[in-house]
Amino acid sequence: MGKQIRKQKKSSIIAGGFFRLGVYLCVAIAVIYIGKSAYDFGYEIFNQEAVATKENGRDITVVLKKDDSVYQIGKILKKKGLIKDAKIFVVQEKLSSYKGKLQAGTYILNTSMTPDEMMAILARENTEGQPDQTDASGAAKEGSSDIESESENASDEGGAEQ
Repeated sequence: MGKQIRKQKKSSIIAGGFFRLGVYLCVAIAVIYIGKSAYDFGYEIFNQEAVATKENGRDITVVLKKDDSVYQIGKILKKKGLIKDAKIFVVQEKLSSYKGKLQAGTYILNTSMTPDEMMAILARENTEGQPDQTDASGAAKEGSSDIESESENASDEGGAEQ
């Protein structure tokens, strides 16, 4: 009977060792996966890349409403093909000098722009080549449907891209 007890102890010790080894491997794989995901996320935030090259860039008209959140703006830009990920755009905006400065309006953005360049335009700090955002009295106006209608008419004729 003593030998049988010793065999049970040895087998339970061996089984416990394999179990512990399995747990350690799972924890190590989880740490590596989480670390890689965090690195990739940080890399995307700080290494801002344009969706297209300067030669292949195309102009796209974007209309932002007054109550759009940064995440909604990011989703609009992603849908139009200007950025790769709306969540990364939100973090980039929070870490940039444009935090809380993005404004409603109609903008012409290019797929060869980096997120920082787009934010400068959306914050109206770089208005070069942008449609006029003021009315006759000089007051700022919210997104103009005139610009959108003009570009839609031009694209129907085969002129402008959207």
